[in-house]
Amino acid sequence: MNGLTRTNLTTGVGVAVLMMSLGGSAQNAPSDELKALRERVEELEAKVKQLEKQQNSPPQTNNPVVERRLEALDEKVQVLQQDQQRTAQSTEGKLKALPTISLGSDGFAFRSADTNFGVALKGVLQVDSRTFFNDGGIVGNDTIGIRRARPILQGTVFRDFDFLFVPDFAPATPQIFDAFINYRFAPWLQLQAGKFKVPVGLEELQPDAYTWFNERALPTQLSPNRDVGFELHGDVFANRLSYAVGIFNGVGDNRNSSNVDFEDDKEFAGRIFFQPFRQSETLFLQGLGFGVAGSYGSMQQTNVTGLPATIGGTLPGYATDGQEQFFAYNPVSTTTNRASVVADGEHWRLSPQGYYFYGPVGVMGEYVISNQRVSRAGSSPATARLENAGWQVSGSWVLTGEDAGYAGAVIPRHAFNPLEGGWGAWQLAARYAELDIDRTAFPLFSDPSTSAHSADTWSVGLNWYLNRNVMMKTSFSHTAFHGGGASSSTTPPGIVTRKDENVLFTRMQLAF
Repeated sequence: MNGLTRTNLTTGVGVAVLMMSLGGSAQNAPSDELKALRERVEELEAKVKQLEKQQNSPPQTNNPVVERRLEALDEKVQVLQQDQQRTAQSTEGKLKALPTISLGSDGFAFRSADTNFGVALKGVLQVDSRTFFNDGGIVGNDTIGIRRARPILQGTVFRDFDFLFVPDFAPATPQIFDAFINYRFAPWLQLQAGKFKVPVGLEELQPDAYTWFNERALPTQLSPNRDVGFELHGDVFANRLSYAVGIFNGVGDNRNSSNVDFEDDKEFAGRIFFQPFRQSETLFLQGLGFGVAGSYGSMQQTNVTGLPATIGGTLPGYATDGQEQFFAYNPVSTTTNRASVVADGEHWRLSPQGYYFYGPVGVMGEYVISNQRVSRAGSSPATARLENAGWQVSGSWVLTGEDAGYAGAVIPRHAFNPLEGGWGAWQLAARYAELDIDRTAFPLFSDPSTSAHSADTWSVGLNWYLNRNVMMKTSFSHTAFHGGGASSSTTPPGIVTRKDENVLFTRMQLAF
């Protein structure tokens, strides 16, 4: 019939139906324009149906007039098909030009059609408990509290510039933990500026939402936390090698910068990490990674901010898994005319580190040295270079068979839903760690009757991943102290080192 077949007509109707589907999915298109497109498609669909009805009516005669009418109908159908195709292409182009909105387990995100601009809202909320056993009467350490409450705003502008802003509302005074801009020239060359984690400690660099235990191990006490600075970083050789090198204001061990410097000298930090078999076809070698990190700086004798954090006490020092201080530098004493200890001069750190992951099994280990020059004034001035060291090895096994990882959550194959037989994923974790204080610190810089000269900790834990956003943890840690333990002390570190620390942790976490 001069090319007019049922296939032609069916194609026309199919295009019309496709147009109706496109129109129904264009949730972000302007309402007036969308309405007009729908009306046009409906009109075209009606015409196609009418022509199909006419075509399906068999001709009653071979009259040339009828043949000419059929040819005219064929031409009209072809015009309608072309019109529909143009309309479909126009609508598809308009839909592609619209921004996208997504809401899911990865957070709430907006992105421009060309992907050059985007912003995502994420968050981490951790509700913890700590219960101490036979702790010698320390008041206030058994607690239920908000460990972290961090809204996370991240995004991209002009394709190559990323940003991250992370405040924390869990502390009594809200703090900015991360705030930086990152320029991506290429995967192998990126420049980051702002406040972020200094590239030293392996467990410190692990995201807060993905650690295997509530608190990081003892060697992290010797690593810097977050600082303000500039950093060049990138991945080369198909991600087989990662590097980071930066200049920072400089912070004491386990300190989080107050966003401003307290002295003139700066600190340099760097890290190089190898994953030589990441692209290998041999699966059991792909998860092997190892490297070394370190920092170097010089502190002016201005205050104690260059010394370790005061976590678990009122003086600079080091704390246990339970966040109780077991070592502290000497305070000012009016009775002995003793001045407080300050950072004075060079401070360097060195940390060889590595991990291995294969399927549900993961192992991490690191060794950290913190070598710092300290001094004190008063009637007996003194200076010393103290070299404190710590190490840890930890392992995990996902009992339900899901893959483990260093910087990602365990994603259950079957999310928690008892009505459908889903119970999430279960992970068993274990860890051993030690921290040794340079014996030169005693007695001029620390009181040997109250501060321990070493501590060692073993921990076991069970983690339950209900789904990719919600998890629960429970773990137990035992810490033994060597030195300290003055019976007359009523404050840390003396009251802490009097007995071994035994603490039960729990956590419920939401992360997206």
